[in-house]
Amino acid sequence: MSILIKNVLLKDKIVSILIEGNSIKKIATNVGSSADKIIDGSDKAVFPSFFNAHTHAGMTLFRGFGDDLPLMEWLETKIWPYEKYINENDVYWGTRLACLEMIKSGTTFFNDMYWMFPAAAQAVEDSGIRAAIAAVFIDSFEQEKANEQRKQNQRLYAEMSKYSDRIMFCLGPHAPYTVSLHSLEWIRDFSIENEVIIHMHLSETENEVKEFVEKYGKRPFEFLDDLGFLSSKVIAVHTIWLSDKEMNIIAERGVNVVHNPTSNMKLGIGGDIFHYRELKERGVNVCLGTDGAGSNNNLDMLESMKFAALLQKFHYSDTTVLPVREAFDMGTVNCANAFGINAGIIEEGKLADLVLVDISKPKMTPRHDILSNLVYSSNGECVDTVICDGKVLMENRVVEGEEEIVSKANEVAFEFMERKDMLDG
Repeated sequence: MSILIKNVLLKDKIVSILIEGNSIKKIATNVGSSADKIIDGSDKAVFPSFFNAHTHAGMTLFRGFGDDLPLMEWLETKIWPYEKYINENDVYWGTRLACLEMIKSGTTFFNDMYWMFPAAAQAVEDSGIRAAIAAVFIDSFEQEKANEQRKQNQRLYAEMSKYSDRIMFCLGPHAPYTVSLHSLEWIRDFSIENEVIIHMHLSETENEVKEFVEKYGKRPFEFLDDLGFLSSKVIAVHTIWLSDKEMNIIAERGVNVVHNPTSNMKLGIGGDIFHYRELKERGVNVCLGTDGAGSNNNLDMLESMKFAALLQKFHYSDTTVLPVREAFDMGTVNCANAFGINAGIIEEGKLADLVLVDISKPKMTPRHDILSNLVYSSNGECVDTVICDGKVLMENRVVEGEEEIVSKANEVAFEFMERKDMLDG
């Protein structure tokens, strides 16, 4: 399958882009007109598609459910009690809805941590995008649970051959305060032996860090470093409450960190802020995520790019902190590098994961700086066409089967909540 995108704006030039198979074959002012499919790029600009470095895709089913509550109250009264009653069908349609929303807003890769791995993987397979999927690993310091979790992850890893190469297996220890020392050691060893990425929440709130220090006498990153746990295979999510020593450790070990500005603000983690300037100075690879739709409440990476940039400028009273190009890179090439995916920029030889943005939209006008318009003034609604792995997933803002996905996701969201209320009496 070949695709020719004609007369599209790439940075400051009008070019044509030839896609053959799943990669970009040629970029030139005149590529020719022979291709299986031709797309008119007039009034469009081409960008690499977006990468969502942290989310819980199935939690689209919790969108708008229990808003404006403190974090632990939200989890303990609204999320955890209902998640007990979710089944694979629920997770499948919740993840299909997440994939649809991401496609509609230009995202073709997400890093997921949620229940029922096979259902999430099948949803990604059917949607045509990419994902790194982790089964949630929580043993609550109980040996029986730990054994179950280890067996489950070994089985899931062994079954990965049945999925396409768009799906990547990851280990998903929830957090140091929910996973035992012995399990963390097992996860470390499994990651090293199989070269598998570890996706983990770390230092999200002040209380969790204080409680960790009281229990172990060390801050989380110090503890994990002593354990030999940290490496470039670790995707550390949130990383708000950090000491200077911890930031040095993160840099020295090549840990990738993920900022989730919208979720952090909404859940009121308070008191501190993501240390972008300090981490950048140390050469840390910083990625960007939306978190789940239960705590965001959307999966629009352009919104997250804008919020990340504005939050840093506000905090430091410095308009030069986190400029637009760096915010965009956090949601594209930085994440591609973290996960070893040959994408994130538009170049010959890169994977054909890209978006066409309608620059005739009012929010994209006038065109003093296309990238600034995209990040600061537009949103996912400006994305017209999405291509992933050399296949068109959306054209003229139409995604095949989207009406069924929306209908089914809405249906199962209320079904499992009714199921919970009925069984609980």
